[in-house]
Amino acid sequence: MHLIRTLSDIPDALRGGVVVMGNFDGVHRGHQIVIGEAADHAAAQSAPLVVLSFEPHPRQFFGRASEPFRLTDLRNKAHHLEALGVDGLVVLDFDAALAGTSAEDFIQDILVAGLSAAQVVVGYDFCFGKGRKGTPALMKSAGAFDVTTIDPAATHDGVIYSSTRIRDYLRRGNPAQAAALLGRPFEIEGRVQPGQKLGRTIGFPTANLKLGEILRPAVGIYAIRCGVESEDGSETTWHDGAGYYGARPTVDGTDALFEAFLFDFDSDIYGRFLRVALIEYVRSDRKFDSLADMQAQIAHDCDAARRILRSRAAGG
Repeated sequence: MHLIRTLSDIPDALRGGVVVMGNFDGVHRGHQIVIGEAADHAAAQSAPLVVLSFEPHPRQFFGRASEPFRLTDLRNKAHHLEALGVDGLVVLDFDAALAGTSAEDFIQDILVAGLSAAQVVVGYDFCFGKGRKGTPALMKSAGAFDVTTIDPAATHDGVIYSSTRIRDYLRRGNPAQAAALLGRPFEIEGRVQPGQKLGRTIGFPTANLKLGEILRPAVGIYAIRCGVESEDGSETTWHDGAGYYGARPTVDGTDALFEAFLFDFDSDIYGRFLRVALIEYVRSDRKFDSLADMQAQIAHDCDAARRILRSRAAGG
């Protein structure tokens, strides 16, 4: 998949395609339906499938976020879009100039001149341009390309696929329900950071990740799957593990981070990219009276995580 940050860099092979627009935070099942519809149209036309998205998220740019809320940063979003068969991901800088672009100019300068779109696919409520005046109806009136809108989708019991609902599940320590709406486990992705190396002294060395702009899940212990990226970035190898998110009260920690302990793994991965998938919540955080007490509890937590992951692997 091509990742493109400016319109001038779009290759001819991606012009004249089916363009699907959106922020796609989480690339959840609802987003997958929109992209899947666009993929069907692209296949029928033997045309490229292009996703047009924006960074930072407009909600961040306009200062409407009081705390980290994103389900996917750009790197993680790109992984999931590539898995859907997207040919090109065009990510425009959402800055003052783009925010002030009229909907009419957006259509002509970006969709027509920039992408030569043959068809545009959007969710039913997607808006764009200054004052959010760009709508599917406005695009249709321009007459420069075909426009397809996709109605909201829901689970069999009527739960709408929603990034807001997924965030709520994660904040309440329910990654399994979040995964049901995402279509896969929620992931935290980042470069492994040096830590205090306390885990090594008690037999549980961890890979530490800072969450940055990503949503903060419930504090506590998780059963996890960890994808370790190779040094050249060409492949990812997955391992079972146990993870902790919190501020480490037993050792008087201050800044919250995610610590991942990979089972039966002994390689130096400092500086490498790691994808941590939250499979199940094991327990809430607590402060221990001693490192020995914490060590004993971590052993129990790892046993619990192994049982959960074995059950999931067996279809339980």
